[in-house]
Amino acid sequence: MTAKNIKPFGMQWLWSGFAQSWREVMAEFIGTFILVVTGTGAIIVNDITKGAVGLVGICFVFGATVAALVYATGHLSGTHINPAVTLAFWTGGFFPLRRVLPYIVAQFAGAIAASTTLWLIFGKIGLMGATVPLNGNWRQSFGLEIFITFTLMFVILGAALDRRANSSFAGLVIGLTVTLLAVFAGPISGASMNPARSFGPALIAGIWQYQWIYWIGPVIGAQLAVLCYQLMFRDHSK
Repeated sequence: MTAKNIKPFGMQWLWSGFAQSWREVMAEFIGTFILVVTGTGAIIVNDITKGAVGLVGICFVFGATVAALVYATGHLSGTHINPAVTLAFWTGGFFPLRRVLPYIVAQFAGAIAASTTLWLIFGKIGLMGATVPLNGNWRQSFGLEIFITFTLMFVILGAALDRRANSSFAGLVIGLTVTLLAVFAGPISGASMNPARSFGPALIAGIWQYQWIYWIGPVIGAQLAVLCYQLMFRDHSK
């Protein structure tokens, strides 16, 4: 059976997406796994050591990990490691539909595996790195998640897709952006910007209240960034 004969959105179509891009899907799984282990792991270690890592240290770990992964897997999978980014690339016309679900499944699976690994190593420490709004103020956190994900996605599009940009610095720029946004919004919302990053710790810690903020907010922010990018820079995308 050829790809043309596979019925869209059927099981064969889904399996085809995995089969045709299993290397990229594996890269997304591993990348998300590493991101969640190191990032939320830094939060857990900070709890264990009573603040030895610190807010800026945690933010640096997240940003540096993203930068490293961009250089390690960007040439293979594009280093989405974030369902909101994958969906935005698809709606923007930069990513094929057949790979969307396999990527997202891999990202969530990587995050769950990462949080499970941290639980096995450290036990259940605090919130296991789960993102929760400060003082339960969901409006603040929801607005911040939209804004910071918009900013991150806008930088990703400009640094990685604009032909005029020096893509050799894309990883550094994206990683630095993650760090700055995390320092800015982390104390209020947890600065998730990534539904998978929030889902993994929430699942292991059993924390579901307000989690919709971190699933919906980043998707909205990333989609808004794509709309703005298409209006401003579409002719210069790669």
